[in-house]
Amino acid sequence: MDVKEAINSRRAYRSLEPVEITQEIINSLVESARLSPSCFNNQPWRYIFVTDQKVLEDMHSALSSGNEWARLSSMIIAVFSKKENDCMIKDREYYLFDTGMATALIILRATELGLVAHPIAGFSPKKTREILGIPDEMNVITLVIVGKHSQNTNTLMTEKQIETEKERPERITIDKFVYMNHYLDSSK
Repeated sequence: MDVKEAINSRRAYRSLEPVEITQEIINSLVESARLSPSCFNNQPWRYIFVTDQKVLEDMHSALSSGNEWARLSSMIIAVFSKKENDCMIKDREYYLFDTGMATALIILRATELGLVAHPIAGFSPKKTREILGIPDEMNVITLVIVGKHSQNTNTLMTEKQIETEKERPERITIDKFVYMNHYLDSSK
């Protein structure tokens, strides 16, 4: 699978079934992040790969009510960093951007490996820090829910989630986010 194919086939599915997460898979995902670009090569990203069943169950208490479907995941990746880990040029903090790029490479590599890697915003950073022992000064940016896509509908999904599972949600048109040479219309 080439990069374009991975980008095109990546989906944030919620219907998951168990898959064995080997150390080889984790190493491959880690290597993808390790090679990501960052400001002055600071590499601000930090990850915890959760595969232990007891810790996964503990992590369920950190999920928001709309993310019960994630209970069927085989791995949860906690993504975190702090602004001091990366460039701070005047009021520009690069750590979120750089960590996002590294995480996107993990997601694309997971897709290439036939996995679903679904980043979520619906979780408690405080509970996540407590469960995983992440220091308070760290910003828990996202959790990436990892599993194998199941053709069977996850019974823990809402009706709206079931609908979006059937086909890729509509993307905004290019003219809504691409401008040439100048930002012309602030209403977009």
